[in-house]
Amino acid sequence: MNKIVKISSLSVIALLILGIVLYPSFKKDSGKAGMSDVEARRATPLQTGGGGGKGAPLNVNVKVIMPGALVDYIQVTGSLMPDEEVDLSFETSGKITSIFFQEGTSVTKGQLLAKVNDKPLLAELQKLEAQIPLSEDQVFRQKSLLAKDAVSKEAYEQVNTELAKLHADIDLVKSRIEQTELRAPFSGKIGLRTVSEGAYVSPSTVIATLTNITPLKIEFSVNESYANAIRPGINIEFQTPPDLTDYKAVIYAVESRIDLNTRTLKARARYANANGRLKPGKTAAIKIKSQELKNALLVPSEAVIAEMGRSIAYLYSGGKAQQVELIKGIRSESEIQILEGLNPGDTLIVSGIMQLRDGLPVMLN
Repeated sequence: MNKIVKISSLSVIALLILGIVLYPSFKKDSGKAGMSDVEARRATPLQTGGGGGKGAPLNVNVKVIMPGALVDYIQVTGSLMPDEEVDLSFETSGKITSIFFQEGTSVTKGQLLAKVNDKPLLAELQKLEAQIPLSEDQVFRQKSLLAKDAVSKEAYEQVNTELAKLHADIDLVKSRIEQTELRAPFSGKIGLRTVSEGAYVSPSTVIATLTNITPLKIEFSVNESYANAIRPGINIEFQTPPDLTDYKAVIYAVESRIDLNTRTLKARARYANANGRLKPGKTAAIKIKSQELKNALLVPSEAVIAEMGRSIAYLYSGGKAQQVELIKGIRSESEIQILEGLNPGDTLIVSGIMQLRDGLPVMLN
């Protein structure tokens, strides 16, 4: 009887030990049974090799490099300016008696725009002109008497001088009368007036602004490194954001020297603006063709990366990525000229660049 009890105790102990050993595995399996398929796969370590594994080739896109044309543009910001502009004011002081223009309308050169009181001057002019016949008569009589030696030459010259002085006084009054008239110095569009009839004005009073916007000027500056590319006769293209229409103009003048403070060269171009669509004061986004290369080796800008002070790219070679160091030239908005490091016909990797390293297995998409 004691022997049977002893055997049963040993069996229970053996079962307890077996349970302790097998319990962790049983818990792990039962846990996985409650997971979704995705969670179970995430809980399982990835296998190396094969598709999608750690050693699988990286899928990439490539481009065969061939020579092409590249246009180098100078891009700067400028301003639209009127061809001519002036603040209109009288040359004399007085009360405005008449205004002859409508605000915001076009006027022609020499057109009478406004006038200040000139009655005192007209009266003075009339007084002087009334003295002309008598003065001319005196000159005629003195000349006749001089021919007969009846008067001295000095007496004749005195009356002749009085006549000349009278004419000079008349011219002076007439010029002062002209100063009471405000006339357009050139053809253009007149803006909003700042005064009304009856207002007393002086030469410092601005009556209105006259502007000629056909043509327009485009003023801009370029860095000193581009100074030799800017000269009269060069065509430019410009836009006036948010208007993305491309307009064309021609450079007509360049400053004689580079600005010492900004190290830039100022220039002006002229745009016809025949319909008056563009207004002065707007910003102009300007493009100027600097040079055009016929057989440049061009690569997409996203295929070139900067690494530790150098420019590198990756070629596709025998199923692997081959790193090459580049020397760059000029660039456009989307492409870069390569001076050294690539040859025509090379297969350049253009995707997944940041994941590449030299010798990495790659697969073409």
